[in-house]
Amino acid sequence: MYQLDEKIWFWVWGIIPIILLLFLALQFWKYKAQKRFAQKSMFKKLSPNTSMFKSILKMVVLCLAFFFLAIALVNPKIGTKLETVKREGVDIVFAVDVSKSMLAEDVAPNRLEKAKQLVTQIINNLASDRVGIIAYAGKAFPQLPITTDYGSAKMFLQSMNTDMLSSQGTAINEAINLAKTYYDDDQPTNRVLIIISDGEDHSDVSASVAEEAAEVGIRIFTIGVGTTKGDRIPEKRNGIVLNYKKDNNGETVITKLDEETLKVIAKEANGIYINGNKTSVVVDEIRDILNKMDKTEFEAKQFADFESQFQWFLGAGIFFLFIDIFFLERRTAWLKRLNLFNEKL
Repeated sequence: MYQLDEKIWFWVWGIIPIILLLFLALQFWKYKAQKRFAQKSMFKKLSPNTSMFKSILKMVVLCLAFFFLAIALVNPKIGTKLETVKREGVDIVFAVDVSKSMLAEDVAPNRLEKAKQLVTQIINNLASDRVGIIAYAGKAFPQLPITTDYGSAKMFLQSMNTDMLSSQGTAINEAINLAKTYYDDDQPTNRVLIIISDGEDHSDVSASVAEEAAEVGIRIFTIGVGTTKGDRIPEKRNGIVLNYKKDNNGETVITKLDEETLKVIAKEANGIYINGNKTSVVVDEIRDILNKMDKTEFEAKQFADFESQFQWFLGAGIFFLFIDIFFLERRTAWLKRLNLFNEKL
């Protein structure tokens, strides 16, 4: 098992083809210069100790030096032992409203993007808690199961949009019922459901469903995005507003933040409602709430303890540099007598 710390230093390998090109250019220039100076047979008599093989060998050694120095800069590490790490935290499921009303731009850039920002910032402030993501509109869809991989969570979060669910509307009860399936019944943990929505609930059973969730140990916190004044729902193509959503009577729809619905849901499930227009306030409140909760041990993970191995490659690089310095391009006397490479004397 291994890992590489600074992969960017692999670019140093780009020096090797440059060295080869410069070597070929130098040899071509030397050939042309020698040809102008004297004939080949005459030049061999004037400079009998010149060795083409030694020149090539010197160049190869220099390339090897850069090859190993680059690997040393990358700092390869090899796993040497395994340790058991116990993790403690809270299981947190984020239910994000992706109904068309979330396209309203009464908060910048729009309600849905604001919801994504809020979830991202909350995740950035977590330590060892597990997270899951649900998308919901008229129906709820499992976007990401419970995991400790925050990078994947943020990636899935950014891919969410209002076109991912064909069933429109805002059925918060669907999200709550789906969230119940996220938690592991065999491993009881502190369970938190965070609903991010404008609160326009098209069902009338969300409060009772929230109460049922509380009975199985799920605390629900609701975060409202939007304004009570409301705004129109733009219909865009390629980022350009073509029209605004209209109802069956042809009237422009004005969608408003329904804080009362979100407050009732949170109250029924032993949670609180937070206005989501100020990201820093939301993050601070959620962090304080989670810090006060008892942490449950939910995972024992094996991981490799890595040790740096750069010193071996650094040593090899320095060795080849040292050899290159003392390599002369003329024939070595004792090698010349052995004539290992069948060079004409």
